[in-house]
Amino acid sequence: MTLGILAMLAMVFVMFAGFWTDWLWYRSVHYSSVFTTTLWTKIGLFSFFGVLMAVAVGLNIWLAHRLRPPLSAMSLEQQSLDRYRMGIAPFKKWLLLGITALVGLIAGASASGQWRTWLLWVNGVPFGQKDPQFHLDVSFYAFDLPWYRFLVGFGFAATVLSLIAAALTHYLYGGLRITSPGARATGAATGHLSVLLGVFVALKAVAYWLDRYGLAVKSSDFKASSNWTGLRYVDANAYLPAKTILFCIAVICALLFFATLWRRTWQLPVIGFGLMVLSAILIGGLYPAIVQKFQVQPNEQAKEAPYIQKNIDATRMAYGIDKTEVDDYKGTTAAEDNAKLRSDADTAASYRLIDPNVVTPAFQQLQQERKYYQFAVPLDVDRYTDKNGKEQDTVVGLRELNLNGIDKRNWINDHFTYTHGYGMIAAKGTSVDSTGSPDFTESGLPTKGQFDKDQYEQRIYYGEKTEQYSIVGGPQKELDYEAEGKGQKTTSFQGKGGVSLSNPFNRAAYAVAFSEPQILYSGAIGEGSKILYNRTPKQRVEAVAPWLTIDGDPYPAKIGKRIQWVVDAYTTTNGYPYASRTTLGETTADSLTTRQRAVVAQQNQVNYIRNSVKATVDAYDGTVTLYQWDTKDPVLKTWMKAFPGTVKAKADIPEELLAHLRYPQDMFKVQRELLTRYHVTDPVQFYSGSDAWQVPDDPTNKDGVAVPPYYLSMKMPGAEKQGNKFSLTTTFTPNGRPNLGGFMAIDADAASKDYGTIRLLRVTDNVQGPQQVQSKLNGLPEVAEFVRNLRGSDSEIDYGNLLTVPLGGGFLYIEPVYARGGSANYPLLKKVGVSYGDKTVFKDTLAQALNAVFGVDGAEPPPPAKPPTDTTKPPSTGTNATVEQAIKDAQKAYDDGQKALQKGDFAAYGKAQQELQAALQRAADAEAKAKGSSGGAAAGGSTGGGGG
Repeated sequence: MTLGILAMLAMVFVMFAGFWTDWLWYRSVHYSSVFTTTLWTKIGLFSFFGVLMAVAVGLNIWLAHRLRPPLSAMSLEQQSLDRYRMGIAPFKKWLLLGITALVGLIAGASASGQWRTWLLWVNGVPFGQKDPQFHLDVSFYAFDLPWYRFLVGFGFAATVLSLIAAALTHYLYGGLRITSPGARATGAATGHLSVLLGVFVALKAVAYWLDRYGLAVKSSDFKASSNWTGLRYVDANAYLPAKTILFCIAVICALLFFATLWRRTWQLPVIGFGLMVLSAILIGGLYPAIVQKFQVQPNEQAKEAPYIQKNIDATRMAYGIDKTEVDDYKGTTAAEDNAKLRSDADTAASYRLIDPNVVTPAFQQLQQERKYYQFAVPLDVDRYTDKNGKEQDTVVGLRELNLNGIDKRNWINDHFTYTHGYGMIAAKGTSVDSTGSPDFTESGLPTKGQFDKDQYEQRIYYGEKTEQYSIVGGPQKELDYEAEGKGQKTTSFQGKGGVSLSNPFNRAAYAVAFSEPQILYSGAIGEGSKILYNRTPKQRVEAVAPWLTIDGDPYPAKIGKRIQWVVDAYTTTNGYPYASRTTLGETTADSLTTRQRAVVAQQNQVNYIRNSVKATVDAYDGTVTLYQWDTKDPVLKTWMKAFPGTVKAKADIPEELLAHLRYPQDMFKVQRELLTRYHVTDPVQFYSGSDAWQVPDDPTNKDGVAVPPYYLSMKMPGAEKQGNKFSLTTTFTPNGRPNLGGFMAIDADAASKDYGTIRLLRVTDNVQGPQQVQSKLNGLPEVAEFVRNLRGSDSEIDYGNLLTVPLGGGFLYIEPVYARGGSANYPLLKKVGVSYGDKTVFKDTLAQALNAVFGVDGAEPPPPAKPPTDTTKPPSTGTNATVEQAIKDAQKAYDDGQKALQKGDFAAYGKAQQELQAALQRAADAEAKAKGSSGGAAAGGSTGGGGG
């Protein structure tokens, strides 16, 4: 018995450990209210519906037993049942309790899973928008209808289980007879079962009534859209009246069942039930099919037009694309002023030559520093100001911990010694160094560069690649970093995050929860020890806000003296009437997500989405902060009522953080997918599908997956005075065609007053699409020669992002091309492909390519004359000092010109050339003056000598 009690206590502690460690974690991140609200909601639903189900089933079993007839063994059937009755007689009460407890537990567990539905219903906030069919607020469909459907479903389950249990009990005790002579059921059994059947049919009547409203959120296949949602002509004119008629029939049928309490016969209820079933087949199935066949199909376009219009309006509203600015754009230019086009190309965009999806190996090899560090794939694009105070696109990545790179793996090293990464690496997005490698602006270990002045916290305890738990802050010191020539530096975590392991109870709980007994007795754990887990930004935000859908691409930003992970989060629903549904996991997949990073995890279908929350996760101590972003979103307001105090106001967002917030990629990809069809607002044209688009496949990838959107600082047509804006861009092609159909850009700068504004250029002329441009580039002789040379040097070619920029009425395509392999096994930018109109070129630099594609001087500007290189030291005179200084100025001007030329900055290049010419002229003048003086002195000496 002692062993049994100990085993039971151990089992209870194992179950309790998971609960206790969850509570400790939520308390450590200061979101304990989320844990308690969710827990009490689940407990409440479990208890209420579990007890309700148990009472319903148990009461009907008890009632059936109480209504049993006097027993007499009048038939073989009853004689055989006597053995069962006698066998269960001593255990009747326990059997009743066991059955009711079992069904109660199952029902309660099922109901507790509806905690989100309950919280949405009880806290629902009106949308302020009404559906066009029933004129009810959208909140009824998003918050109320799911809860009502759950109640009806629960009622069906309780009624069916009660009916089965009551019928079995009546049969066991003789109230129902199958083979015995005489009446098949006693009057009491008939009345009891009839009432249950009446309740079932009454619930069916309620279901018919709710189905009327369900038509507004019903999905179906339709020629106009494969994910059609909402009523069509046949729904409004056949299914809707059919549901109403069936509701009335079900009510009458239910009353007939209830009437058996007095009539004690099933004749009328059975006739009524048969009529209801027949009506369901004829009215609910056959009649709509006839309407569809003979009224709709002969003139479907005209019949469906009003309903298509409702679907278009609702879908555009639900996905936030209703205010899209659509402009016709020829896509071709007849301009002959190539010099002006060349000049405009310099200011049309900041062309990002560093592709964050390609250059991770370069970051890894040049900035990894130690084998136990790694960078995420892909890297991220952000904006930082350079030393001149000018904002520039920057490619950034964190040097995170990689335990696979540790030479000696053991429990202490994995969880105590190697606990964090170190440093944020940044490189210019628009230029490279002389070798083609990234031009780093923050590098080294510890890092130095443009962030130095702030002395920010460089330790990375929380990151995308940090999935193992670590125990920090105790007697065991952590490896901080290894500096060249300075040996190892150690540290001890001083952050406020983590869960304390100072007391034995917590240690025992985590030893059980993590299946690691060493946590309980290890001497490396002591006073001040903390355990860090749930360490990826996505995990932490999902845990503290389980009602949010998390974007698949968190990105790091240096905010003040800390590195913060910025995580975009969405509120969604699938209950927006008439709005077509989309599957997030499929819609957000592209050539990057399928290979390199996880897409948004949810595979459920939604038909409403808002980027309502911006979240941050501190890379050092793991602090999670949620900020309200969409202040009008009713779904977020509802969740904020359910979890008060968890989301901070939008006004609380620090200005420095606001400068790094951007429009999220997954939201953009959902919107662009919808805009392939819903850029068309005319129902007739929408139905025909004549102007339907598709997101083109990535031309730089052979997997046949969608091209990813690109962040780019650029200028849209008609916005010349606004300058370049940080934007998220994509292209469209017509369905089944490779030519360009449209170009989409959205203002991605959160600090901009136009943030979120979608500009869509509808291309009216025949313009080459991305795949055509890529094919044309691949067919150039220069590319073929480049590839042959690479193969000869054991290298491979990597194509970077194919950027598309509107310019001069046409489109400018720019693609960086990398060489990877040979002596440097990481990508180096070696070439740039540029296409404009019918001309495609392949050159060493962007400046050369732009010059060539626009035919400016046929090539790059001529190289400047080099300054004098004669370093013979002249006599130290004033004139010679002037010459020396002029030569130094000339050398500096020459270097400045070369740098400007590499960057394509022709204004700076011209200025440097002027300074170089001026310096050379000063040197020439000074030398001429020196020669004239020395010549005059020699002549004078000669004359004097002769006279003497």
